[in-house]
Amino acid sequence: MSTVASQTRTLVVLVAAGLVAWAVTAQRMDGMDAGPGTDLGGLGWYLGVWVTMMAAMMLPSAAPAAARIAQLARGYGALRFMAGYLAVWTVFGLVAYALFRLVTSLDVGWLAWGEGGPYLAGGVIAAAGVYELTPLKERFLHRCRAPAGRSGVAYGFDCVGSSVGLMAALFALGVMSLLWMAVVAAAIFVEKVPPRGVRLSRLVAIALLVFGIWVAASPGSVPGLTEPEQMRMEM
Repeated sequence: MSTVASQTRTLVVLVAAGLVAWAVTAQRMDGMDAGPGTDLGGLGWYLGVWVTMMAAMMLPSAAPAAARIAQLARGYGALRFMAGYLAVWTVFGLVAYALFRLVTSLDVGWLAWGEGGPYLAGGVIAAAGVYELTPLKERFLHRCRAPAGRSGVAYGFDCVGSSVGLMAALFALGVMSLLWMAVVAAAIFVEKVPPRGVRLSRLVAIALLVFGIWVAASPGSVPGLTEPEQMRMEM
C-alpha cells in the first residue's frame, strides 16, 4: 500500500471511530446530570464512559499525528501509536477519579453550589487560563504538535501535559456535559492541528480567564452551564 493511501486510510478510520465514539458517549450520557460536581459513579462504569469520551474528544486532533506515524511505520504502527496515546489518557482519567473520590470523602459542604462552588469552578477555569500562558504548557504543546520519532505513550504524556488545564476546566464545568466536552475538544484541536496553534493557545488562555471570572461572578447567566439540581430547587 502506498504512503498516501496508508495516511488517508488512517485518517478516515480515526475520524470514523471518533464519530462513533461521540454517538456512543451521547447515548450513555443521556439523562445524566451535566452540571459541575456530577457524581462519577462506580469505577467500572466511569472507566467505560471515560475511555469512550477520550476516543470522542481526542481522536480527531490526534488523527493527523497518527497519519504521519502511518507514513513512517509499517504494519500496525499507527494502531500501536494510538493505543499508547489513549492508554495515557485512561491513566489520567483514573487519577482524576481518585482525586474526585478523595475530595468527596472530606467534609466539603462549603463547596456546595449555593455556597463556594461557583468560586471554585471559576477559579479552576481561570487557573487553566493562566496555565495556558506558562512556558511549561508551551513546551508540552510544541512536543504534542510534533509526534514523529516517539511512541504513543510519550506523545500521550506530552498531550496530557498540554491539555491538562483544559481538562480541569471540563471537570469544573461538568465532565458529563456533551456541550462542554465539544467546546474543550474544539479548543484542543485548535491548539494541536492548525499551523498557528501555538499562537491560538493565547486566545484560548484569554477566553478561559474571562470565562472563569464570569462563572464565579454570575453562574446563572452563563449559557449552557447546568447548575446542580439542589441549587435549582432552592431557587
